[in-house]
Amino acid sequence: MMTAPGLRESRFLRACRRESVDRTPVWFMRQAGRYMAEYRALRQNYTLLQLCRTPDLATEVTLQPVRRIDVDAAILFSDLLLPLEPMGIPFDFIKGEGPAIERPIRSAADIDALHVFEPREALAFTFSAIAQVKRELGDRTPLIGFAGAPFTLASYAIEGGHSNNFALTKSLMYGDPAAWHRLANLFATVVSDYLEAQIDAGVDAVQVFDSWVGALNEADYREFALPHTRRIFQAIGRRVPTIHFGVSSGSILHVMREAGGDVLGADWRIPLDQAWERIGSDRGIQGNLDPTLLLGPRDRLFAGAREVLTRAAARPGHIFNLGHGILPMTPVENVQALARYVHEQSAR
Repeated sequence: MMTAPGLRESRFLRACRRESVDRTPVWFMRQAGRYMAEYRALRQNYTLLQLCRTPDLATEVTLQPVRRIDVDAAILFSDLLLPLEPMGIPFDFIKGEGPAIERPIRSAADIDALHVFEPREALAFTFSAIAQVKRELGDRTPLIGFAGAPFTLASYAIEGGHSNNFALTKSLMYGDPAAWHRLANLFATVVSDYLEAQIDAGVDAVQVFDSWVGALNEADYREFALPHTRRIFQAIGRRVPTIHFGVSSGSILHVMREAGGDVLGADWRIPLDQAWERIGSDRGIQGNLDPTLLLGPRDRLFAGAREVLTRAAARPGHIFNLGHGILPMTPVENVQALARYVHEQSAR
């Protein structure tokens, strides 16, 4: 589905193309979530997976921050792990602990038992939600679709959930490289199909989250992650703008750009201008305020935002965001104030 001409000229999509904007566009990772009272009210009656798998609910949660915060893009409410179950990797969310994989991948035989699937059938609820959100947003606000990168999805599948050291993941990578590449290649195929289906359904841009890629050094990224992530960006091509984000990835940003992305995300551990220098002037940048600044006093919050904008120097291609997602204990009023402040301070 083609982005409407009026939407194509939106602040966010112009910045993705490194075109001039009247103000720096703003959106926030996890802008729909537990910091919002209306989201917490829904979670009293529904699990996270029920929200993701029920189009009416996913639509409502996607729109909640758009109604209350001056953001320049909506991001579909969903979860990185949704493609796992149709592949043969069932999981659930454990309260207070996060995702838990029922049968973690630990051997070549486990990998051989997995399979690709047709996302429009197995994840039909996602595409119904996209259609509903697009109808609600009209030509006012672009919608971002997303998926996880192969390294991050494989890490979840192997570790069984969150990990501090990725020991099991690296044991498979180093101990059986052929099996690792089969698994990562399978995830690359699944994610490519999933994102292409999201684009067909109407999203205006997509973000690939490689949340745990900071666990890799440059050599390991080149060997074990880059070829598979690159396949995803090659599959999408120029259909819609693409964003590529990883946490703790400052030391490998220059290699991540080789994998792809019109815009690369930087977290708060590296100054934005230094990150942009590593990424290259032919790409946009997204970021990179520390999310914990939203928990403190406004003067400190605004000083941090001002530094990000100063380092961006009004160059075309900057999208203001956090260096990771909004934390659950964040006051919504601070998020509202930050979006307003960025727009006011960046007026051209």
